[in-house]
Amino acid sequence: MTRRIILIGGMPTVGKSTIAKKLSEHFGLPWMSTDQVREIMKSAIDPSSSSPLRISGGVAAEEYFKKFTPKQIAEMEYEQGVATWPGISFMINNDWTWRDGFILEGVNILPKLVADEQTKRSNVQSVFLSDQDVVRTRSVIFTRGLYGKADSYADELKEYELEWVEIFNSMIKKEATKYHQPIVEVNKTNDDLINILEILS
Repeated sequence: MTRRIILIGGMPTVGKSTIAKKLSEHFGLPWMSTDQVREIMKSAIDPSSSSPLRISGGVAAEEYFKKFTPKQIAEMEYEQGVATWPGISFMINNDWTWRDGFILEGVNILPKLVADEQTKRSNVQSVFLSDQDVVRTRSVIFTRGLYGKADSYADELKEYELEWVEIFNSMIKKEATKYHQPIVEVNKTNDDLINILEILS
C-alpha cells in the first residue's frame, strides 16, 4: 500500500489543526503539527545561533513588536518555515513509524517547498487554507492570542499580529498560485471539509 502524506499549510488562525483532526478521522491517519517538528529542531540549535528558529525565543511581546514591523515578522515566519523544512522533508522520506502515512499541518508548510517535494514523491498531497474574513481573524487573535495567551500581552500589540498575519496570508496565496498548489478559502463551516476532500480525492 502506498503511504498517503497530506500537508496542510496556510495563515495562522485559519483552522489548520481543526481540519487536520477531521481529515485524520476521515482517512484514519495520525496527524501532527509542524510546531512540534520546529521545537525539536530548535532544541538542537546552539543558543548563540542566528538561526531563524531562534528569533523570538525569550523576548517579551512588547519588545518583539517594537523591534520588528509586521512585514518583517511575516518574512521571518516564512524563513522559519524554510529552516524547519529539512525536518519535515526527513519525516516525509524516512519516517516509517506510521506505515499508512500521516497528516502534517502548520504555517511551516510552504508552497514552493511542497512543490519541490512533489516532484520526487507522488504520494504527497497538499492544500493551503486562507481566510478573507478579517473580522473573524481579528476575533481569533484577540481571543486566543498568537505570541502567547491573549491575556498575557496588550490588545494594541494584537493589532500588529493581525497585520502580519494578513501579510503572511498574501505571501502564501501568491506562492501557492505560482506553484500550482490548491487554495481553499475557508468559511469555518462543514463546507470547508467537503471542499478539501474534493481536492484530495
